[in-house]
Amino acid sequence: MDTTATLFLPPGGSTIAGEVDALFYFLVYASIVMFGIVLAGMIFFGLRYRHRQGDAAAPTAGISHNTKLELTWSIIPTILVVIVFFWGFNVYLKMNVVPKDAMEIKVTGQKWFWTFDYPEGANTVNELVIPAGKPVKLLMSSKDVIHSFFVPDFRVKMDVLPNRYTIVWFEAKREGTHNLFCTEFCGTGHSSMIGTVRVVPEREYAEWLETASNVGSDLAPEQYGERLFVSKACVTCHSLEGKSVVGPPLNGVFGKPVALTSGGTVIIDENYIRESILEPQASVVAGYQPVMPTYQGILKDREIDALVAYIKSLQ
Repeated sequence: MDTTATLFLPPGGSTIAGEVDALFYFLVYASIVMFGIVLAGMIFFGLRYRHRQGDAAAPTAGISHNTKLELTWSIIPTILVVIVFFWGFNVYLKMNVVPKDAMEIKVTGQKWFWTFDYPEGANTVNELVIPAGKPVKLLMSSKDVIHSFFVPDFRVKMDVLPNRYTIVWFEAKREGTHNLFCTEFCGTGHSSMIGTVRVVPEREYAEWLETASNVGSDLAPEQYGERLFVSKACVTCHSLEGKSVVGPPLNGVFGKPVALTSGGTVIIDENYIRESILEPQASVVAGYQPVMPTYQGILKDREIDALVAYIKSLQ
């Protein structure tokens, strides 16, 4: 498996990367060769048969075709097309037929972050943790608009659609961290919808999974909320320094009144914070767009309580 970057492609991080790269470079080099042949022919014939002073007019009668030449320039490209078709179809099947022993992780895309839910109960935001040497199947859907899940190092990309599931699978062969992007323009926060895929040894993955399933049990609510504020991507849209970003700043706001787009006001208390997390379109702060996604089904009650405690502590 390729572990070094090339001029056109990043290092290959999955079992299928080498086959995708081989097909890609075959197409590149074949195109360069064909382009060179056509360009050389144009230059040669342009110079060889250019009009010179005193040349007689070219005869038009009796000009025929060259069967061998015509067959050559028809058969060779056809052979190349057939090779690329069957080669590409073989790689396509390998990329789309999921192994029976693949572990499944649920992926949810929404403006503007990725959520990963594991069968054991753990969930992460913008960080997919997987074991090395084991096939992984991602069952993906969107809560709002079309997104696109893309890990360049793994050579996998798949649209993530609302109201239906799409599937992608891969197997990472070595430990490391790989970049994850959304490659479908999905709104003003599209450029911030990035994450990582962290590949760890299988034993380390089992330990991480056990810890992640019980995270926060040994922390005070506000400490746990502080961690969640970062790990659940709240920090992407809300400043803690009094600055306006996509959403309003949260430092020092608890217990104070705030104007709403509906024209009224509301006191920022525990109920308002909880409502804003679960039903963010219900009471939007004046001056801001109703773009915050709901965390209904993403956050557990204990996590919501921890975030409320943390926001209360930001005095």
